[in-house]
Amino acid sequence: MVTAKKTDIRALDLPQLQQHLVAMQQPAFRAKQIYQWLWEKSATSFEQMSNLSKDLRKVLDETFTINAVQVNNSQFSNDHTIKNTFRLADGNIVEGVLIPLEDRMTACVSSQVGCSLTCKFCATGYMDRKRNLNADEIYDQVVLIDKQAKQNYNNPLTNIVYMGMGEPLLNYANVLKSIERITAPDGLNMSYKRITVSTAGIAKMIKKLGDDGAKFNLALSLHAADDKKRNEIMPINEANSLKALADALKYYFAKTKNPVTYEYIVFNHFNDEISDAMDLAKFCKHIPCKVNLIEYNPISFADFTNAEGDKIDAFSNYLKSQGINTNIRRSRGKDIDAACGQLAVKEEANS
Repeated sequence: MVTAKKTDIRALDLPQLQQHLVAMQQPAFRAKQIYQWLWEKSATSFEQMSNLSKDLRKVLDETFTINAVQVNNSQFSNDHTIKNTFRLADGNIVEGVLIPLEDRMTACVSSQVGCSLTCKFCATGYMDRKRNLNADEIYDQVVLIDKQAKQNYNNPLTNIVYMGMGEPLLNYANVLKSIERITAPDGLNMSYKRITVSTAGIAKMIKKLGDDGAKFNLALSLHAADDKKRNEIMPINEANSLKALADALKYYFAKTKNPVTYEYIVFNHFNDEISDAMDLAKFCKHIPCKVNLIEYNPISFADFTNAEGDKIDAFSNYLKSQGINTNIRRSRGKDIDAACGQLAVKEEANS
């Protein structure tokens, strides 16, 4: 006898869940209770749903599954950053990071298992993309990192960045659904203003964010404001040139009025000259923006090195002289390969 495959309950929206319950001869109002357990209280089993009868919980357990993500392993950095490997229900593994600072607690979450882009400086870019994460798998990372922040630092999460493994805009629907559940009053009720989605630059999807009226923050991993250099380190630029990105960003800003953050890793003897800063300043004129200059974090696959400190300071000072809001971002969690560009699963997933 073949056992019927259980339905992933968190793949259903509230009306779909109501339909399922009515078909099971259950009152439709139960759906709201279950939905609350799933998304407000982050239940990982039907047994936890204590205001439902034992009989209903048994029926739900026989019919549906909650594909909960679990912490597989955690590493603690000298600077108190915590890197997690998360095991998904199908055995795949992704990584996520808690970055604690005095004024904020930030979760860095993944959106794909691996990545289909091949950025030369990023460890994840040397992995194959196995699949997109579902919205609930992204949501679970946030819940687990929030729990970690409270347990270790007595503070809840304040910020979420989609800067882990994968390209968020190539998993567009699931990323947006995860943000909807994280920000919804019947979800985690976090502010859109505390969420940043980082993209390597998919022009048509940036326009789609504009059409969809995205309320969260957008960051573009730029790293070079010259097509030749950007092609060299980010092959995606060949199909998404700086002009195409500038046009998409203008469209996005016209629709949303949201300024954009440009992320720029300063590589030694590659993009660290004042002429490079001049190129970046020109690109910054397209729309209101700020620039985060990021230290490079070495990976074993590539031989890039971080620019000298005085070069980074001169670069920053030039941008500021042009009226551009500029920050220098210091690395966090470098000693445990948790820093920007270092996430790459070393453990084997279950077959």
